[in-house]
Amino acid sequence: MNGCNSSGTLDFDGPPAPGRWPTPPCVLYEDEHILVVHKPTGWSTHAPSPWSGEGLYEWLRHREPRWANLAIVQRLDKDTSGVMVFGKTAAANRSLTEQFVEHRVRKRYVFWSHRRHARPSVTIRSSLVRSGARYLSEPPRPGQPVAETRFEWTEPPLRVSTPAWAETAPGSDLEVWPGTAWPVTGRTHQIRAQAAAAGFPILGDRLYGGLPWPRLCLHAAGLEFRHPVTDRLMKFEVPADFSSWPALALRQACIEPVLTDAYRLVHGAADGRPGWYVDRLGPYLLCQSDQPVAGEPWPWLAASVGAAAVYHKLHRRRLEGLGPAEAAPRPWWGRPAPSRFVIRENGLRFELSFEEGYSVGLFLDQRDNRRRILTGHVAAHFPLWGSGSGSPEEAREVLNTFAYTCGFSVAAARAGTRVTSVDLSRKYLDWGRRNFELNGLDPTGHEFVNGDVRDWLRRYRRRGRRFDLVLLDPPTFSRSKTGGVFRVEKDLAAVVAAAAGLVRAGGVLFVSSNAAQWPAQEFVEAVRAGVQATGRPIRQEHYVSQPPDFPVHPEEPAYLKCLWLRLD
Repeated sequence: MNGCNSSGTLDFDGPPAPGRWPTPPCVLYEDEHILVVHKPTGWSTHAPSPWSGEGLYEWLRHREPRWANLAIVQRLDKDTSGVMVFGKTAAANRSLTEQFVEHRVRKRYVFWSHRRHARPSVTIRSSLVRSGARYLSEPPRPGQPVAETRFEWTEPPLRVSTPAWAETAPGSDLEVWPGTAWPVTGRTHQIRAQAAAAGFPILGDRLYGGLPWPRLCLHAAGLEFRHPVTDRLMKFEVPADFSSWPALALRQACIEPVLTDAYRLVHGAADGRPGWYVDRLGPYLLCQSDQPVAGEPWPWLAASVGAAAVYHKLHRRRLEGLGPAEAAPRPWWGRPAPSRFVIRENGLRFELSFEEGYSVGLFLDQRDNRRRILTGHVAAHFPLWGSGSGSPEEAREVLNTFAYTCGFSVAAARAGTRVTSVDLSRKYLDWGRRNFELNGLDPTGHEFVNGDVRDWLRRYRRRGRRFDLVLLDPPTFSRSKTGGVFRVEKDLAAVVAAAAGLVRAGGVLFVSSNAAQWPAQEFVEAVRAGVQATGRPIRQEHYVSQPPDFPVHPEEPAYLKCLWLRLD
């Protein structure tokens, strides 16, 4: 918590200053020309479509202005972990691409299999032929590219036990052979397909016949190449860890622990737990599931992050008729939390509570968008505060609608703007004022407006109010005495039109929806239609989905839809 210094003013460290944010934990090395990272298992190198969650490449490229020209020069499969390099400049991209194409990059992979080849070393040269989701490793064909890998076994077999966090058969013993692969070429699924065809499929590779394991036991452990400008030999090594919990490893790769201790720890099927969702909220865990729970939570769950207590709530799609006490999370294990407690996000502090109904006070899936406001950087080549447009820095104004407990408002105020927060609930606005105070902000310097958002958008238009940033994150469904029923799929375009009219020339409009069944393309069309109804040209836009701690899975596609637009 904050304290007062000798002069009576509030002490607060807060988020880093612009340009001084720490690099994400996954970054191993950076200079002017290259960025070397450790990709965790479960995160795609790049997004498979514009509407899915960001791949590692997109997430990095849009995170910092200095990474805006980041380029892919190699790829790792989604379920393969390990070292990879990105180019930051045109010169680096050319040099690194040449080194990969000419097979001058030395790549070392390690893997586990329940079998090994009869010889201690074997080189496999084959053609890889696509067959559905798999690749078949066949004898080289004339005119087709040849994939070449050297496999080695220099260690005795290991006796391993399925980790306690495994979804099935935890504690089962298995003998595995640790091996090393040296790929000369770099074809899709090369090591996996060749290993399976040669009789030693990789552990956890269900696609290619490997025995079950909670993750794919393939890791890019070493990478050597010449620096694209200095010609210095660059060597990077990251040891493999096939027994640690992949869900935690993914979060540890993208969350700065000094700044943030609230995030999604388990996200359903993507983390091997269909129907289960677990949020870390500072010293507590909040579990959500479709069914009531019995007994105690998995012992490893609380231990993974040192949680003091675990809470549970039923995953409900409709809350009509439920009182706050019925919908609120309930203690499941450990010492119950106080009625109010504080978490960290991006260096900001927010008050949460398990006693105020279904929602605890902060939507964790908007963490990266709040960071965009804090840093003033939306995406590659998209600064939040456009040069020569909007208001001078000292006079910037932000309108946060459907403000809830004012998470976006706090970020905007810490970025130096004057914020107007509008919400139907006076209780949540009072909560927002406390969040301002937690962050060393004087709430009396900002506006907190209790009322229907659509009504207040009309009032601001009549009064001639204009804002440099307008934030729209409406609920999927709501009802008010003055505004009636609101359904996001039906009514969003009209609300966007009303909000767009309040954005200053060169200012930015942010629109978001978590309506899971609403296709992303239709959401974007509705937002564009709302803006076009005002006659305002869209100068720039950036679409983004949920952050990487909410990973996407075929059984659970991306649900969060966000669009940033700069308007003329």
